[in-house]
Amino acid sequence: DAAYTAAVQWMERTLDDSANRRIALAEAFLTADGLLETLLNVSRGLVVYPAVIQARLASELPFMATENIMMAMVRKGADRQEIHEAIRVHSQEAARNVKERGGSNDLIDRLKGDTEFALIHDELDTILDPHAFVGRAPEQVSQFLEREVRPALDIWKDALGQSSELKV
Repeated sequence: DAAYTAAVQWMERTLDDSANRRIALAEAFLTADGLLETLLNVSRGLVVYPAVIQARLASELPFMATENIMMAMVRKGADRQEIHEAIRVHSQEAARNVKERGGSNDLIDRLKGDTEFALIHDELDTILDPHAFVGRAPEQVSQFLEREVRPALDIWKDALGQSSELKV
């Protein structure tokens, strides 16, 4: 309603939008309150399990790294098309092992067992470093916390009755 009213009346105050405005504004605040209550409800009970995160990362990272593995092989002189096909075959078999047999992702073991990938066997641990896949995310989070969140918390620290310490 509010968007329609703004679109057709160009924010002019007329009698035909006053009832709509009284309802829409109140509902907007109630919606914001509901969202914040839900956020608090979820975040207060949030528990992080590093072992579960590590397991999920181990199950997906090999698939995410296939492009990096292929490029490492090409840098060593391998044919891109042949390596692409070999990785595709190994990836599909590893996925089948996970999905149909309930096994773990054994893509890296398959690549280590394939003599075609011997050129980079010693580089696989470096290629599979999770930090290589996050880009600038850590810096962006730090900047956001310092530029946006900290000033907002500092304004309200007296009302919150606690320090505005940020822990990430």
